[in-house]
Amino acid sequence: MNPSLFLQTLNDEIARQRYGEQPTELYEPIRYLMAIGGKRLRPVLTLLGAALYTDDWARALRPAMAVEVFHNFTLMHDDIMDKAPLRRGQPTVHVKWNENVGILSGDVMLVQAYELLLDVDDDLLKPILRRFNRTAAQVCEGQQGDMNFEGRSDVTEADYLEMIRLKTAVLLGFSLELGAMIARAPLADCDLLRRVGECIGLGFQLKDDYLDVYGEPGKFGKLVGGDILANKKTFLLIEALEKATGPTRYELTRWLAATEYNPVEKVEAVTAIYDQLGIGEATATLMNRYFDQAFSLLDQLPVEARRKALLRQFAEQLISRER
Repeated sequence: MNPSLFLQTLNDEIARQRYGEQPTELYEPIRYLMAIGGKRLRPVLTLLGAALYTDDWARALRPAMAVEVFHNFTLMHDDIMDKAPLRRGQPTVHVKWNENVGILSGDVMLVQAYELLLDVDDDLLKPILRRFNRTAAQVCEGQQGDMNFEGRSDVTEADYLEMIRLKTAVLLGFSLELGAMIARAPLADCDLLRRVGECIGLGFQLKDDYLDVYGEPGKFGKLVGGDILANKKTFLLIEALEKATGPTRYELTRWLAATEYNPVEKVEAVTAIYDQLGIGEATATLMNRYFDQAFSLLDQLPVEARRKALLRQFAEQLISRER
């Protein structure tokens, strides 16, 4: 079996899913956003979590879709907050329709996520909803923290890592934990898998930060250097501000304060500073540390190796991704 089987099964089910019909303006944006794809790594993790304990992993399919619908709900609202024009290379919902439609359609997506989560055994529903609710609140806490960073000049690496843990990693941890819960894995295993997912999530976000600067333009799915142009407080920028001294720090802060500049020149100049300070290597080292921790935790899981091999293969694909 290959992780691509899980992805294909998910995409087929998502294509069949109906979220509602009328008013069209409410439901069409949901179908639009869900249809333009994405990595689907969160619902795949749910299916992989179930497949660790049962061959009947398809029982986790609709709850896995709940995770993906919830994730896309957060993206729809994040795009409004960020005033983002594009999502996965296509116009964002608030651009294609308007902000009010984006807010209301996103609200319905959250409702639909709960509807899909109802497809679990009755005795599992309460503990799963409790874990989902906590995770959803943490994702919001992470998003608020990220927005707060825009007005702060004292963001530390610890602050940043906690923010991405909440905004990104906890949902990956819950996704893996959810599959195991549905397959009735021991509670200790569910907790361990949540930690595996969080480590994967931390490494995944750091890889995303790294690729924003060092990814190949033809392969990376977003504008290379976009974080630099936005002065976004990623791990790379925070690390650079901590390491830079003298003329190098002056040059970096000059670019951060500039209001008029050539975008290509700014990206090249800040990237050169990162190169000088070894920021790319530091980011890659920390990223790989989280991935190694995920594999180490996975090794501790008392499940036969052939079942763990699928999850390991999927994680290795994330590590080697170039977009």
